[in-house]
Amino acid sequence: MPSGCRKMQSAAALVAGAAAAEAFSLAPATAPVLRGTAPSAGPAANGAAPPQAAGDDSSTPATATPSSVPTTAAAAGGAAALAVLGAASSARAARRERRLRAKTTRAAVTMLEKDATAMTTPGEALKKLEQYVKERGGSRVLKRILIANNGMAATKAILSMRQWAYLELGLDQVFEFVVMATRDDLDANAEFIRLADTFVEVPSGKNVNNYANVDLICETAKAQKVDAVWPGWGHASENPDLPKKLKELGVTFIGPPSPVMSVLGDKIAANILAQTAGVPSIPWSGDGLTANLTEEGTIPEETFKKGCVTTAAEAVECAERIGFPVMVKASEGGGGKGIRMCGSKEEIEANFPQVQNEAPPGSPIFVMQLCQGARHIEVQIIGDEHGSAVALNGRDCSTQRRFQKIFEEGPPTIVPKDTFTQMERAAQRLTQNIGYIGAGTVEYLFNAESKEFYFLELNPRLQVEHPVTEELTGVNLPATQLQVCMGIPLENIPQIRRFYGKANDDTTSPIKFLEDNYVYPPRHVIAARITAENPDDGFKPTSGQINRIKFQSSVSCWGYFSVGANGSIHEYADSQFGHIFAH
Repeated sequence: MPSGCRKMQSAAALVAGAAAAEAFSLAPATAPVLRGTAPSAGPAANGAAPPQAAGDDSSTPATATPSSVPTTAAAAGGAAALAVLGAASSARAARRERRLRAKTTRAAVTMLEKDATAMTTPGEALKKLEQYVKERGGSRVLKRILIANNGMAATKAILSMRQWAYLELGLDQVFEFVVMATRDDLDANAEFIRLADTFVEVPSGKNVNNYANVDLICETAKAQKVDAVWPGWGHASENPDLPKKLKELGVTFIGPPSPVMSVLGDKIAANILAQTAGVPSIPWSGDGLTANLTEEGTIPEETFKKGCVTTAAEAVECAERIGFPVMVKASEGGGGKGIRMCGSKEEIEANFPQVQNEAPPGSPIFVMQLCQGARHIEVQIIGDEHGSAVALNGRDCSTQRRFQKIFEEGPPTIVPKDTFTQMERAAQRLTQNIGYIGAGTVEYLFNAESKEFYFLELNPRLQVEHPVTEELTGVNLPATQLQVCMGIPLENIPQIRRFYGKANDDTTSPIKFLEDNYVYPPRHVIAARITAENPDDGFKPTSGQINRIKFQSSVSCWGYFSVGANGSIHEYADSQFGHIFAH
């Protein structure tokens, strides 16, 4: 075979292997040489090997380099070519076969590595990224990115953005990832530290000392000269001070603007905005209120106060108007705190002080009718700086424990397609009305009997369960967040165009997101969270050593983990350390 054909065949194997690896969450990733800010910070500084990849329980550290995919493909091809030798019964023939197979594999890998090296020199990689952004109408290039998170979020972000660059641009190292790492995460062999190009050791302990510390994140971003900060979920991801202060530093925040985040972080204001955009709301203490944002990005105070209750007596009066049972909720609550179901006047009087005590001091409180037997339905939305908003189908997250999701699935088949289209259009209108930029989730309550749906909230961040949407739509969400923040219009992003049935060579035909229909997903996806909890103690989060993680991904069932073999879950870590998906 001519050498040119062999190179084309090898390149094809490389792309096919990467595409068939493990959807968007399990891209082959390079194991970098870690560079800490202190000589004693982390495995690289003291000469220890990097953490192993999840599922690898061998004694040799897993490198998980992009070349490992074509290595496997080449080995398989070599085995097929040498099948006739394998039929030989003599031991000498068998040994000769093994030597030849190894030699063939090494030669193929060497050729691919040379080709990859030639393609991914830093200067050429940057030029290719700049060309991509320019051709698609973008206004800025973001190359060096601070991941202001840890655990699952940080792991997924790095894997996804690297895979997108590899499959879309043919580049495996165009982005530089800087991560913040506590001593607890370093000692736990956290996967995200191994995947990063650079880590900066930050104080240990509660997240107010590190990943939720806005000032620390900004100081790190400035010191590391990053172009952008990716916040993930949890920690500081919904703190409007973070995008505000980063903007002052000239650093791009990969998420919505500060005023928008601020108003959406308040459930009362979010419901008023939803009503203003014509999104159905369940009966609550702010029925019928509408308002436009002020120049400061807030709801007028007089309108806002009309949606609140300040005493148990006011809550009782509201409940009697809208009908029992009701939910008494703190606007700034979350994670199952600051929320109580009440079926009578007496229960409101007993529970109201508990809601006040569980929520942050001074948090406004409101009352909402309980939608019994409702399903928790989500619509994944993305808005750009050009005023467009796309809905990327949705998820059913009704299986919960203590108001925390356990399983997620999509599409949400319990909702008729025409009704779900209405939910998507309402979410898009809300996104456009408030000038939302980036990925977010509009959550609804859906009554399966009456087929009615009601606005619940808009989460101004990416959510843990977003890989369900990635598998349904073929859209890499962290990479799309990045492209939107580079100023690229949604209708120019190739994966979104493909989701709308556009051919690869069709790069100019317009997409009217509020009118055009996308190609409905041909599959169903379900996800399960893997958590460290003690079932004998009410499923409370627990910590400890992980001796082994053995999970073999396939095309139809895959997963990713925030720790590897011989890692651990420390006391300040989130209890979720894995996520498994199947279709």
